[in-house]
Amino acid sequence: MNSSQPHSLSADQTAREQAHSEVVVAIRDVNFSYAPGERQILSGLSMEFRRGQVVAVMGGSGCGKTTILRLIGGQFTAQSGTVLFEGHDMGKMGSTELMVARRRMGMLFQFGALFTDLSVFENVAFPLREHTDLSEDLLRSLVLMKLNAVGLRGARDLMPSQISGGMARRVALARAIALDPPLIMYDEPFAGLDPISLGITARLIRDLNDALGATSLLVTHDVEETFEIADYVYFIANGSIGAQGTPEELSRSTDPFVRQFLDASPDGPVPFHYPGQSLGEDFGVLVK
Repeated sequence: MNSSQPHSLSADQTAREQAHSEVVVAIRDVNFSYAPGERQILSGLSMEFRRGQVVAVMGGSGCGKTTILRLIGGQFTAQSGTVLFEGHDMGKMGSTELMVARRRMGMLFQFGALFTDLSVFENVAFPLREHTDLSEDLLRSLVLMKLNAVGLRGARDLMPSQISGGMARRVALARAIALDPPLIMYDEPFAGLDPISLGITARLIRDLNDALGATSLLVTHDVEETFEIADYVYFIANGSIGAQGTPEELSRSTDPFVRQFLDASPDGPVPFHYPGQSLGEDFGVLVK
């Protein structure tokens, strides 16, 4: 009995390592701007997101974090480089292929983006009704299971106007995982939440990712909660990777860009002022 136990533990560990070695999303040397001649949003960007991990993408406003989500979802195509989802190039997919790929992605939009005219139950049921032919009994069971996972099974008959912002975010999370997608993307999941709701949401993201064996991609500004749950963090600066590593590695970093972000310092590599003419040129005075 005892002799077989180490072998079992070793097998479990090997399975976890193999799962984490699987790359679900790969971004390779991507360059992107929204229109020819406009500002380059992403420049030579390369990233990987592995199965079973919670990976955060952080950086200042306007650095291209949400653009990364749009490229992965196939809303836009990079001018050069590749965006691979489960080994398939999103930039080369037709509309039918894109729809198939998107069914394997869950998305939690900033502030939840619930359908205001649908109940909590019907919001979570929406992707199941759109993409499956499940019977009503099975659909009901699945929706209640997802709502139970976020602690809101009892709120199924309420309307979005009848629940708090934190509860709405949890309903949106239940909707994002309705189809058990291998990739779940979160656009600022902690924005506008009170400390209690923020902590609950962060814990749910980690627990649901582990339960589903999925990959979670967080675009966020919230350092404390993100570092509590993330396996790996990318910092974006000037359209490329400014720094990367585990939360522990980055917490010990002396890199000026990382320190400015983690310490919330107004002075550092990321300037406070948007580039423009000098004060003297704008106001016609000599500025010392």
